[in-house]
Amino acid sequence: MDPYRLQNILNEELKAMAIQDYCPNGLQVEGRADVQRIVTGVTASQALIDAAIEQQADAILVHHGYFWKGESPVITRMKGKRIATLLAHQINLLAYHLPLDIHPQLGNNAQLAQRLGVSIRRLLEPWDKWSVAVVGELTQPLSGEQLALSIERTLDRPPLYIEGHSRPVRKVGICTGGGQSYLALAAEQGLDAFISGEISEQTTHIAREMGINYYAAGHHATERYGVQALGQWLQENYQLDIQFIDIDNPV
Repeated sequence: MDPYRLQNILNEELKAMAIQDYCPNGLQVEGRADVQRIVTGVTASQALIDAAIEQQADAILVHHGYFWKGESPVITRMKGKRIATLLAHQINLLAYHLPLDIHPQLGNNAQLAQRLGVSIRRLLEPWDKWSVAVVGELTQPLSGEQLALSIERTLDRPPLYIEGHSRPVRKVGICTGGGQSYLALAAEQGLDAFISGEISEQTTHIAREMGINYYAAGHHATERYGVQALGQWLQENYQLDIQFIDIDNPV
C-alpha cells in the first residue's frame, strides 16, 4: 500500500483533519513507497525504531510522534538520530495524537474504559465536540480501593491512588495520558473518580478538597490500547501485517 493512501485511510477514520492538535497528524517521515508490514507502538522512541528495523517493517504507526508545537525545529542530537535512522532504513512514520485519544471506538479513552468496565455516557466538556475527557459509569459500584485494584489488574501496574472520599464509585471520568488538569471540572460535575496517566503537585489537593478520587495510572500504560485497536482495524480491513511492540515506560 502506498504510504499516502494509508495516511488518507487513517485520516478519514480518525477525522484527523478536523481536529486542532499540538503536532501534525498523519505521515511525518516518508519512507519506502510500498507498505505491507507495520509496527505499532505508543511513542516513536529510538528503541521502537530499532525494533521496527529488526522486524523489517515498512512503517511505524504511533500515538506520540514528532514535531510538537513549541519544540525546537532543529533536527539534531536525539531527534536527528531518530529521523536519520528512519530515513536510512526507508521506514515511514505515521503518528496520531488527539484523534487517537478521542475516537469513540478505537481511541485510548474508549479502549481503556472498555477494559475497566466503564460505559461512556458523554463528553466531560459537552460544549466541545472534540473534548478529550469523557464521563462514564461502572457496571457496578466499587469502593475506591476496589477500583484501584481493577486498574492494577488491567494495566499490570498499580496506580497512584489519591482518596478524595469514602463513598462508592460509580461515575468515572477518563482522560488517558496527561489529563490531570481536568480533575477540578470532573469534581464540579459530581463525578466520583477520575482516571488519567499523570499527576501534578496540585492534583492531590484538588482531589482531597473537592471530594473526588484520583488515579494516576501512567501516561504510557493508559495509552497502549488505542494504537493496538487501530492496528487491528487496519489488519482486518486492509490485510496489512501489523505487530504491536510495547517499549516499557514506568511513567
